[in-house]
Amino acid sequence: MSKVLIIEDEVAIAELEKDYLELSGFEVETESDGTVGLKRALSEEFDMYILDLMLPGIDGFEICRQIREEKNTPILMVSAKKDDIDKIRGLGLGADDYITKPFSPSELVARVKAHLARYERLIGSNMVENDIIEIRGIKIDKTARRVWVNGEEKQFTTKEFDLLTFLAENPNHVFTKEELFREIWDMESIGDIATVTVHIKKIREKVEMNTNKPQYIETIWGVGYRFKL
Repeated sequence: MSKVLIIEDEVAIAELEKDYLELSGFEVETESDGTVGLKRALSEEFDMYILDLMLPGIDGFEICRQIREEKNTPILMVSAKKDDIDKIRGLGLGADDYITKPFSPSELVARVKAHLARYERLIGSNMVENDIIEIRGIKIDKTARRVWVNGEEKQFTTKEFDLLTFLAENPNHVFTKEELFREIWDMESIGDIATVTVHIKKIREKVEMNTNKPQYIETIWGVGYRFKL
């Protein structure tokens, strides 16, 4: 059963969406506060997110941006705003679809089903042949996006996985923080290279026996990082 998270501060609308989706066989959770909704979206596993734009705490645009940094899960934005600029902004942040209020509940259900089916086909097509990297006790399944360290599976965010995989695919090559940011985040750092440092620290906590004496990801002082064979 697919699980959907609705983040909507208008209780009547959230309940209407929830009722129709549950009648169609979905498991549905709702949150009315943006901050709480974002926390659940990032810490729990859902198959679809339905986001209102105007929310207390954190708005739907920011929730969408942060979800998309971590997950590829389908996102549907719902808003009373009909301006094209809001649709463009939402889709530009990674939303898969945008629907304006008022809308037909049956249309909402149809769109949710369509996006979930498309996502499941995409995941299925990626599972045809697994691409595996194995280096000194670390096993990275690029196709399934899973990582094991000495036989124990570890959980990685999207960017952590991408960064670890890139370094492991280019062993003994020293990359600057700027190069890593450009490669993984697909943009110029504009001084925001601290993001790389934070992600390297999180990866080391998951793969290294002793983070003070890393055996895999080395810091090359004054230059950057490399994955040691």
